[in-house]
Amino acid sequence: MSHSFFCPCPRGLEAALADELNEIARQSKTLKVHNQVPGGVHCSGALADSYRINLHSRIASRVMMRIAHGKYVNENDIYDLTLAAPWEEWFDVDHTIRVDLTAIKSPLKSLEFTTLKIKDAVCDRFRDLYSKRPSVNTRTPDMRIVGFLDAHTYTVYLDTSGEALFKRGWRQETGDAPLRENLAAGLLRVSGWQPGTVLFDPMCGSGTILIEAAQILAGIPPGARRSFAFEKFLDFNADEWLAIKGSFKPNPLPVTPTVFGSDISGDMIVMTRNNLRNAGIQFEVPLKQIEAQEVKPPSEEPGIVLTNPPYGERIGVRGDKSQAPDELAAAFYSAFSTTLKQRFAGWKVFLFTADLGLPKMLRLKESRKTPFFNGALECRLFRFDMVAGFNRREEAKPKQP
Repeated sequence: MSHSFFCPCPRGLEAALADELNEIARQSKTLKVHNQVPGGVHCSGALADSYRINLHSRIASRVMMRIAHGKYVNENDIYDLTLAAPWEEWFDVDHTIRVDLTAIKSPLKSLEFTTLKIKDAVCDRFRDLYSKRPSVNTRTPDMRIVGFLDAHTYTVYLDTSGEALFKRGWRQETGDAPLRENLAAGLLRVSGWQPGTVLFDPMCGSGTILIEAAQILAGIPPGARRSFAFEKFLDFNADEWLAIKGSFKPNPLPVTPTVFGSDISGDMIVMTRNNLRNAGIQFEVPLKQIEAQEVKPPSEEPGIVLTNPPYGERIGVRGDKSQAPDELAAAFYSAFSTTLKQRFAGWKVFLFTADLGLPKMLRLKESRKTPFFNGALECRLFRFDMVAGFNRREEAKPKQP
């Protein structure tokens, strides 16, 4: 039986997610990837395909299975569509539930009231069948039910993931405002980084970018260390899941390091080491405690610098407290820019930031800027190509006779 799935992702990563889903679909005869929409990608396939995507997708936030879909005018239509869906085929009355609703251009007055109608419909269906209703648990539900409204149609999904997929199960501790894992994975893909290419994050924080890259290098699926909501479905096929989970082949361990990181904070370096270990990385990822403006290339051959620089207050962690954050940032980026120009000829540098004035502070012209959203925060991935001899180019021009 074929099911419709929707895989939401951080806005700006829809094309990267569609690419990734097409790669996952090569392992399956039934998984088909359909259209991209703002905030996600539609696909369809067997239930086991949802197991596959949950295990392997680094970019999706969740994998949601469509249960019902139809036109609506008011809340009662939504109640009726939800009530008619065969919820009892998927989970038990003893499972706890949570209902969420998102809407774009819906004419309905109250989303809270509509959410309540969806919950009532699911509970009434169970009550009619078993004279008992499932309990609500908003914190750790067994089943998440997600409604989506546009101006005229209502779709209701059952979430196959459980906890959001960016929760990989390895993160023990975080620094300030860590980058979400699926956003880090998307940035790696958009930067064009491939296993074997040198990758350097000079402001690595708790190590999210490095860990995503190291897991890709090792061939460890992002979902290998966690559980999923589909494991509680009534027709969950444990043998099929174990077969899918057991079918990936880890890559041979690299002999020479290609993934490198550094950070100004020794605490962050320790945290990154712990997180790498928890993520199952069994090869060396060299890490150094050093200020970003002091770094040197970690390898002879040029590669990719990809980092999410701290902004505002976070730059001043160890800086001069008498200076305003703006002055600190300007001084920091000026020094960092000089380091990149002088030492990183031939490298591609990608900076992911919410500070849209960054190229101006670096006094560099970006060769590309890609818009993304980190939650509700609008960000950019700026690409700078470090051309050989940035500083000496003018002086080296032959004088006209």
